[in-house]
Amino acid sequence: MKIVAIAGIGDIKLVKSTHNRSIRLSITPTGVRVSLPYWTPYAVGIAFAKQHSAWLETELAKQGKQVLMPEQKVGKLHHLHFIHALPGEKPTSRVTATKIIVKLGSDETPEQADVQARATKAIHRALKKETEQLLPPRLARLATEYGFSYRTVSAKQLKRRWGSCDNHHDIVLNFFLMELPWDLIDYVLLHELTHTEYLHHGSDFWARLKQVSPRALDLRRQINSYRPIIQNV
Repeated sequence: MKIVAIAGIGDIKLVKSTHNRSIRLSITPTGVRVSLPYWTPYAVGIAFAKQHSAWLETELAKQGKQVLMPEQKVGKLHHLHFIHALPGEKPTSRVTATKIIVKLGSDETPEQADVQARATKAIHRALKKETEQLLPPRLARLATEYGFSYRTVSAKQLKRRWGSCDNHHDIVLNFFLMELPWDLIDYVLLHELTHTEYLHHGSDFWARLKQVSPRALDLRRQINSYRPIIQNV
């Protein structure tokens, strides 16, 4: 595997495998991926990505555009609400147990860039709050059930990964996990717990993960159709 930067596209991941029979270009939750037959030079994959740069730029731009809508569901517990601030009141946002409330100025509408940015920040706070509330107990239960141990768990925004585990067995969970179905969330939790025993993705890692998550390979394929962003738009 090799990662290279291409102007206008950013980083692309070149992955060789004996299972690949042709060159394939895809956009995954972790970015642009070029799959290559094992014997193919990396330079060929780079040239292939550059040949399709216009398509990549268009697709990446599409995926980056999000319009947050009133009553939109966020995570597992929240809905987004836009309301007008009272005269003299500052346009702000707040997060309750079930609501994300974004206040609008007298001349603002939900579609405006400043309002969308305000809503996005509030949604991030809500997702972090949900992650910290819902996932640590779930992680602890799975660890006990399958015989794993870890030191700490925390939630933050990760750009390209759903979670991480270091050699101290400290687990970090991407708060965008709350936008995924529960079976994929559990897959990520078990994936990171398995890293407490194997800090790599070798055959022993996958054998252990499949012991605790028999559908691991299918769930892995499913999660590749998601990106760590606000999903319900």
